[in-house]
This record gives sequence, structure tokens and C-alpha cells, in this order.
Amino acid sequence: MLDIFSIPLPALFGQLLLGLINGAFYAMLSLGLAVIFGMLNVINFTHGAQYMLGAFAAWLMLTHLEIPFWASLVLAPLIVGLFGVVIERLLLKRIYHLDHLYGFLLTFGLALVIEGLFQWQWGSSGAPYPAPIPGGYNLGFMFMPAYRGFVVVAALVICLATWYGIERTRLGAYLRAATENPTLVRAFGINVPRLITLTYGLGVGLAALAGVLAAPIQQVSALMGSNLVLVVFAVVVIGGMGSIMGSIVTGFGLGLIEGFTKVVYPPASNTVIFVVMAIVLMVKPAGLFGQTK
Repeated sequence: MLDIFSIPLPALFGQLLLGLINGAFYAMLSLGLAVIFGMLNVINFTHGAQYMLGAFAAWLMLTHLEIPFWASLVLAPLIVGLFGVVIERLLLKRIYHLDHLYGFLLTFGLALVIEGLFQWQWGSSGAPYPAPIPGGYNLGFMFMPAYRGFVVVAALVICLATWYGIERTRLGAYLRAATENPTLVRAFGINVPRLITLTYGLGVGLAALAGVLAAPIQQVSALMGSNLVLVVFAVVVIGGMGSIMGSIVTGFGLGLIEGFTKVVYPPASNTVIFVVMAIVLMVKPAGLFGQTK
């Protein structure tokens, strides 16, 4: 069996695949955060809870309504996205003119309430979700489960489609213009508040979609979002607050770095992302893809 620096190839590529899968979730979640912060200027700490809601929605639909995974992949993000729209209309719109700290505190409190309710109802232990694509592929140097390969490809397609929609389409141009000069955009007859609401719903839907994809890989639990949200915030800071492409590239890249660290020095795998964040902030405070104002 071939080795690289005394590391067996199956172990190395196995951990890199796990890192790539984690990176896919980091990218999708940080992408939603970047969309919300870039367009609404709100630090959405509820993002981890909304990721958990997506996984729970899929699990509840399967166990109580026997709705299969592929239907949940569409229905759960829509339901959670509509929940996000209600939150935006009832609460967030009241704080847009205030300091970032108010948005952070409001969304942090909401996350605690949502996670507390789910923990009270279903406890902290995880619930399994069956893999929708069984089996896998023997690549010679490693075995790749089919569903995990699907998750990586799906996450990449979703991230690039979102980037294209915001950076290269007319609707994306309206969204970006509405954040820079809402008065001018309103003069063209465009409903700016509706654009902002839809943007928040899109970011929440992305978090829920990541949760549905994660359900067959991770245990569905009330704390699955809170365990991830700090890492995702680190990804957003490293990529550059509000940068769409920065979130995608940094999410996948840091997943691979984390996976490689698990092979070389496992005790450092939980902290390597924060070490990278500290180094990036010292060298480029605006983040790798951010712009200094």
C-alpha cells in the first residue's frame, strides 16, 4: 500500500473527503450568511438554528408524513425560508437603521429560543436519518459513499448558482443596487422592502437546504447548528464579510485544511480554522476576498 509521509493513502484521502464534505456545509452556510450580511447588513446569528430547522423539517416529514428525502429537499427549505420571511417582517425590519450590535443580539436571542424549544421537545440526543443513496464506489485508493459524493457536487452547484444569480443577473444587480442606494432603486418602481425580504428568505433557505443535506450524514439534533455556527462565522471572516465568492472558496478550502490536519495532527483539527482566521486578520483584516473601505 502506498504511503505519503508515512500516511497510508486510504487514510489520507478518507479524511480529505470528510474535510471536503464539511467544507461543502461550511460553504453553503457561510454563503447564506454572506448574502444576508452583504445585502441587509445584519449579522444573522440565527443561521445555525435555521440550519437545524431544515434538518428537523426533513426528519419530521419522513417520520410523521412519510415524505421522502427528495421531496424534503425542496419542501423543507421553502418552509424554513417562509419562516425566515415572517421573522424578517416582524422583527428584523425594525432594526435595519440601528447599529450591527442590535441585529447580533436579536438573532442570538432568537437562536437560543428556537434551539431551546427543540431541545425541550426532542432532547439533545441525535436522531438518525437513512441515507437516500445507498452504496458507494471503490476508487482504488479509497471507498467513496455515493451519498457523500452527491453532497459535495450538489453543494458546489448550489453555491455557484447562487453566486451567478447575485453577481451576473439583472435581479442580482437590483439587489446589490438596493443595498447601496435604495432611494434611487425605488425611483425605478422597484419594491425595495420586498427585495430585502426575499433576500433574507433566500439566505435562510440556503441554511435549511444545507441542513436537509446534512441530515443523512449527521445525527439530527437540536444542537447541530450551534456546534457549527462559530466555525461558519470564522469562514465568513476569513473569506471577507459579505463576499459571496470568498465564502465559497474559503468554505471548501478550510474543510480540506481541517481534514488534512486530522491526519497529520488530530488534536489541532478543532482549532486550525481559528488559527487560520487569526493569521488572515493579522495580514489582511478585511479577509481574503474582502475590500477595505
